[in-house]
Amino acid sequence: MNDSKVQPSGSFVSVDDSQVGGMLLSASTMTGDDVYNMKNEELGKIQDIMLDVNEGKIRYAVLASGGFLGMGDRLFAVPWKALKHDEANRRFILDVDAERLKDAPGFDKDKWPNMADASWNSTVETFYTR
Repeated sequence: MNDSKVQPSGSFVSVDDSQVGGMLLSASTMTGDDVYNMKNEELGKIQDIMLDVNEGKIRYAVLASGGFLGMGDRLFAVPWKALKHDEANRRFILDVDAERLKDAPGFDKDKWPNMADASWNSTVETFYTR
């Protein structure tokens, strides 16, 4: 029996232990969520979610950071597996120092990289797994 409930926030919370995952969130409810690091420093906000349609999974969260009121933000493709959901505070945690994030492979909002490029993907994955 499935006793699942759709929450007003757009999330789907399962109360049936036999289901895989336990909680699903719509991508639109994550857009704009804050991202903090382990030192409780705000790193930015999730601007977009990138899906790998061939694999059927989230590949990256696009993190907007460093701007003021949305102006001058630098964007970073953060591998989804590098983020942890902090349900209690309705935010995500990225274990990267704020100063180190400045050296992450980033891009301008008007010039997105080819995220399907294997070389670019390797550079990004390596940065967040060090």
